[in-house]
Amino acid sequence: MTLKGQIFAREDLTIDGEVEGTVECHEHRLTIGPNARVQASLKAREIVIHGSIQGNVEAADKIDIKKEAKLVGDIKTSRIVIEDGAYFKGSIDISKSAVPPRPAPAGANQTANSPAPVAAVAASAPSVTK
Repeated sequence: MTLKGQIFAREDLTIDGEVEGTVECHEHRLTIGPNARVQASLKAREIVIHGSIQGNVEAADKIDIKKEAKLVGDIKTSRIVIEDGAYFKGSIDISKSAVPPRPAPAGANQTANSPAPVAAVAASAPSVTK
């Protein structure tokens, strides 16, 4: 079976056939099976590749290219694993993930005269940039 077009998934997705077009499952894992032949741009939270892809691949969290995989295209991700034996041709753009800062523990910045912790005041502000 060959699927041509756009796929938008709201859950984890495994492709093990032929796909041409675009595949997006932003908040979930996309697995390209060992029998897959994909000519598409891919976007997901996490992408695991066992088969063949020709196209650009973007993962918010991680891309895992297994030893039997073949990828021709550009990669954009926060983390990547390329196993020994995998074929990859393209560029890799590693970007830092946007993890929000953790608030300070209550009382960490509190002095004897301050009525509330500073962290609680900063957390209630709509946008704080340093």
